[in-house]
Amino acid sequence: MLKTSKRIQKEMMKKKNSKYFYILLVLFIGFVLYEDSLQLNTLESSQVVLTKCVDGDTAHFEINGVDETVRFLAIDTPELEVKGKSPEPYANEAANYTCKALKEATSIKLEYEEEKYDKYDRRLAWVFVDDELLQEKIVEEGFAKVRYLYDDYKYTKVVEDAEKIAQQEKKGVWSIENINK
Repeated sequence: MLKTSKRIQKEMMKKKNSKYFYILLVLFIGFVLYEDSLQLNTLESSQVVLTKCVDGDTAHFEINGVDETVRFLAIDTPELEVKGKSPEPYANEAANYTCKALKEATSIKLEYEEEKYDKYDRRLAWVFVDDELLQEKIVEEGFAKVRYLYDDYKYTKVVEDAEKIAQQEKKGVWSIENINK
């Protein structure tokens, strides 16, 4: 009788332990799936159509049937107009480069970070033209500086590396003496 009782206790412990194991397994799988879903939701993509070029770092796109102003994340190009003053150096070149790339693209895709709008209610996005990051190309040509990094953005290193090359090669804005770094 004692042997039977111990054997029953052992089997009950096994069942109890396996219950805990399955509960932990389900919790672990749930956590992994939840974490993956957070990463996937951090960036979303959408197909867009260019409606208007604004300058080197801003354009209008039709997104889900609505015309929206999109500010390109992590870069700043020289201003075309600042309170009635003439354009800053390389502003026209930056605007022309960006507009040409967008107009000649066979596909344009926007990728958003968690914060999707700036204080001016412009969408903030990474812009891909024919599967190439437009911000990287603009910076690489020396038409923009890396700016407005308020978070650890997905492509920050890419644009920072492009900026280092443009600086070393003294391209565009980096060819100007005493340029603010």
